[in-house]
Amino acid sequence: MKILLLISLTVTLMFAKEATVEQLFNVQTVKVKQNTHAKSIKSYGYVRADQSRIYDVAPRFGGFVEVLYADKLYKYVQKGEALAKVYSPEVLKAKDEYRNSINYSKNKSMINSAKTKLKLLNIPDNEINYKNSNFTTITSPANGYIFKKSLNNNSAFNAKNVVFQIVNLDTVWAEIKVHQDKLALVQTSDDFTLSSPSLKQTFKATKDSIYPELDEKEESFTLRLELKNPNMILKPGMYMSVNISLTKDRYLTLPTTAVIRKNGAFYVFVVGEYEGEYEPLEIDVEVLDKDTYIVKSGLNEGDSVANNALFMMDSDAQINGLY
Repeated sequence: MKILLLISLTVTLMFAKEATVEQLFNVQTVKVKQNTHAKSIKSYGYVRADQSRIYDVAPRFGGFVEVLYADKLYKYVQKGEALAKVYSPEVLKAKDEYRNSINYSKNKSMINSAKTKLKLLNIPDNEINYKNSNFTTITSPANGYIFKKSLNNNSAFNAKNVVFQIVNLDTVWAEIKVHQDKLALVQTSDDFTLSSPSLKQTFKATKDSIYPELDEKEESFTLRLELKNPNMILKPGMYMSVNISLTKDRYLTLPTTAVIRKNGAFYVFVVGEYEGEYEPLEIDVEVLDKDTYIVKSGLNEGDSVANNALFMMDSDAQINGLY
């Protein structure tokens, strides 16, 4: 049996004469649509320095600071820039041996041996060849910021001590927490968009790796993303939120206003053969978002269903025994 929704309301007014008012209820319809939707996972993490771009400056000799050029923490320096002019008895001795071997010995083997000793102390060629220099210069191995500094004016230092640490931020990491039940989904995704509350823009990242260790307290793995940072606006320690887009799927969808739940099942009212006719049809759906259902079965793309008056239709369907 079908519901005829040319609903009429007859009002009899007992006045001097009898009057009848008939109203037609306007039923709106909506079509089943096919949409492309990419599910996503939201998570959070922090910017970290790319460990392959961290450079320790650890002289292979001991000495004393004569002039400190890199005198401030977090100062930006260029590759090859002088960090400190130092006096090192060990380096000076090696230079004297090299000079003497050149001046007083014709033995190429001795000359080469003396030069090799200076090279093993990491003394650059331009300084080796500058024969009148009694000092040596510690230079930056890369472009970057000075994140650690153990030298001050007139400091002394020992061989192998880390006196500076230079961090290049042209590329940085974002370490993101991923709950263990989302690990398989994340492994197949290559679309990562990050944002920070302190910055207006968003950033695209590439997947670097997933750390092979579970954080037992948070039940999560750490996903490492790599971000290009040419303007160096991303700094280690910054909080980042991330949207991980998964594989796009195609769905048949209906708005939630077109579906009614009845006795644990979901129904729509499909357009009947004649104008104004509607009948209930059970369908299988799942929630896509607060406004939309995914239609898993029961309808095809383009089918029309009622998009309002569902409770009135539901009442009529019960009266007519259609459930």
